[in-house]
Amino acid sequence: MPRSDKHVFRRPDGETLESLAADIGLSLTPNERDDYETLVSGAIDGLAGIEQGPSFDPGLEPVTLDGRERGYRPTVDEDPLNAWITKGEVRGETDGPLSDVTVGVKDSIAVAGYEMTAGSRVLEGFVPRIDASVVSRLLEDGATIAGKLNMESFAWSGRGDISDFGPVENPHGENRLPGGSSSGSAAAPANDECDVALGTDQAGSVRIPSSWCGLVGLKPTHGLVPYTGTLPLEVSLDHIGPMAPTVDLVATALDAIAGVDVVDGIQLDQRQPRSLETDSYADSVDDNIESLSIAVLEEGFGWEFSESEVDDAVRDTAATFEDLGVSCETVSVPIHRRGVSAWAAIASQGGRRLLREGGVGTNHTGWTWTRLARALKSALDARTDELPPTVKRSLLAGEFLADTYGVEPYAKGRNVAMAARQMYDEILAEHDALLLPTTATRAFEGPAAFDRVDALEREIQTIVNTCPFNLTGHPAVSVPCAKPDGLPVGAMLVGSRFDETTLLALAGAYERATEWEDQP
Repeated sequence: MPRSDKHVFRRPDGETLESLAADIGLSLTPNERDDYETLVSGAIDGLAGIEQGPSFDPGLEPVTLDGRERGYRPTVDEDPLNAWITKGEVRGETDGPLSDVTVGVKDSIAVAGYEMTAGSRVLEGFVPRIDASVVSRLLEDGATIAGKLNMESFAWSGRGDISDFGPVENPHGENRLPGGSSSGSAAAPANDECDVALGTDQAGSVRIPSSWCGLVGLKPTHGLVPYTGTLPLEVSLDHIGPMAPTVDLVATALDAIAGVDVVDGIQLDQRQPRSLETDSYADSVDDNIESLSIAVLEEGFGWEFSESEVDDAVRDTAATFEDLGVSCETVSVPIHRRGVSAWAAIASQGGRRLLREGGVGTNHTGWTWTRLARALKSALDARTDELPPTVKRSLLAGEFLADTYGVEPYAKGRNVAMAARQMYDEILAEHDALLLPTTATRAFEGPAAFDRVDALEREIQTIVNTCPFNLTGHPAVSVPCAKPDGLPVGAMLVGSRFDETTLLALAGAYERATEWEDQP
């Protein structure tokens, strides 16, 4: 049913309306069908005003694309780890705190004029006309955007081998995965191919690859960094964070990208609190930590699949902090072990709905990227079979749960998340940070090591310690702390909401006191 010159949106015929009615449990008599065909068509015609303008302009389109190369697919020689999907160069302002810094951008974050695939052939050919807010801020601070980084397809994996553009390799181990979903965002800076990378984090996708590749990776407090112009997974879980070899680079990048996203007094991203203050994060890296205290979270250790090398390295990290004058105490928060179940309900049901709704969803007040929504709907309607197993599993599980239980699993997961936040907050009222392993294991073997079922079942191991803090929104930073048998281990510090300065001070002091690559 094509649109006509007379109608902005298509109108349903009687047969279509009858089918839709049956889908939602309505039985229409012939007379009712005729009446509702008229009534529904009238309601749809009434939407014409939203196409007649004016429409709010978020100001995300660059004034000009002159001087921007569209980018290119790098050769194997240029990209030995398959970390990049598109390479290029977008230069920022000539003066600024990041004027000597190159930044790689995860390929779910918009850079105007550069293709954005989200690691999937399904979206191949989609070229944004806008810069994501974080990209605009980096350019304003003088950074050079070096290209778009490979990632897990639609950001739906924590391993690093579920990209339609091929798996990313871990620079620290032959045939080892880098972690995901920000796989290229870890491999590139870990291999000195850019100074800083931006990743997104819905279950640990900044911290997991940072842990496996020996980087510092920060998931800021939910809402500290705007998500505008980035492919979402689930609004309550979405975060953007920086990844780099040093705490100082991460903090300097955070200075650039943090803060409320407002244009002409209109807030663009509903994830952000209406009143949001930022700190000088780079300055906090050198703060004194001697009066601080750390709670070592017992439930973060000793999972049935935990590697002893990981647990031992992170407990040694606590001992190092004590040597630096920080008091450490072991605490128990049993609900931490339920976090992955709550996350699964929210991600499956919420992620399914948001993907089906073009990444837009409803019941929010922020700016929506309608061009991406149109591209997603068109691509997914035609190419659903080409989605990766991780997405198919979540879509099928979410569809079954919705059909059988409605929204109840999502609601129960959200209530568990609120209880977890309360319990973490009680500990953080007495201590300045939590400490636990970022991941329970080191980098997995390459993609040939497991079949589809084994690989997807094992993937849950990557997120058990990271995803609870996506539920609660607490800031968390992964810091490399050891390298047993040549594979990095990450220690995760979790702080009070919007207290990134304390985490960066702790991470900076630890970094200065240790040589993690020498730690067995």
